[in-house]
Amino acid sequence: MEPTTLTKPKWIRVKLPSGKNYNELRQIVDKYKLNTICQSGSCPNMGECWGEGTATFMILGNICTRSCGFCGVKTGRPSEIDWEEPEKVARSIKLMKVKHAVLTSVDRDDLKDMGSIIWSETIKTVRRISPGTTMETLIPDFQGIHKHINRILEAAPEVISHNIETVRRLTREVRIQAKYDRSLDVLHYMKEQGQRRTKTGIMLGLGEKPSEVYESIKEIHDARVDVITIGQYLQPSKKHLPVKEFISLDQFKEYESFARSLGNFKHIESSPLVRSSYHAEKHVN
Repeated sequence: MEPTTLTKPKWIRVKLPSGKNYNELRQIVDKYKLNTICQSGSCPNMGECWGEGTATFMILGNICTRSCGFCGVKTGRPSEIDWEEPEKVARSIKLMKVKHAVLTSVDRDDLKDMGSIIWSETIKTVRRISPGTTMETLIPDFQGIHKHINRILEAAPEVISHNIETVRRLTREVRIQAKYDRSLDVLHYMKEQGQRRTKTGIMLGLGEKPSEVYESIKEIHDARVDVITIGQYLQPSKKHLPVKEFISLDQFKEYESFARSLGNFKHIESSPLVRSSYHAEKHVN
């Protein structure tokens, strides 16, 4: 017997992407064969963000070595490294006149450096070609290996983000090859090394209990994270984990209030359509 599909509440529905800026940006992305998490991850905010001329670029290909149950990115054997990718991404950012760029990537556990060299080169190349652009880098955990994380820290993007994604109990099911405490350690390590702005995000509606969400927010706070995003999980396809619950707007407000009560968070985004790169330009300061 197949699980019952929940009906989306009205606050989850979004308009189809359209408009001049959206079409121009899409043409650039297609022309330079760029990967964006907006497309690969089926982001519900793509129309809004692309309409404003911003996008989240995904480097290191569009095939991930991990098989997270929530993620719309393809899983399998990734393609060869494109060493021209840093230049392509940087020139596209300049062409698009992006003021704040978000960079992310698939996990590349197949590589000795786990993709950290391309990551570093991309950040440095954007700095060289588009010096006026600020950056957020949404990085994988690099298996918690400090020498790989250090390459990102040394390249010095304004914001470094790494997502917890879900509560401790559900991590094994939701993020099969990841570890909850390892992700917390990555976030804490970056802050210890002097990173000015760190960030993480969690999704709700996967079967977590409110008490578990409060616990995760507290542990994220204790890791000295500056920015937290809390949004509703949406199932990318029937092959992915089902939505167990649509969280109410009032509940999102309660989580936001709790996070604020802890102090020290510089920014808190908590509502159904929030994704990790949503309103990212506001998180620099």
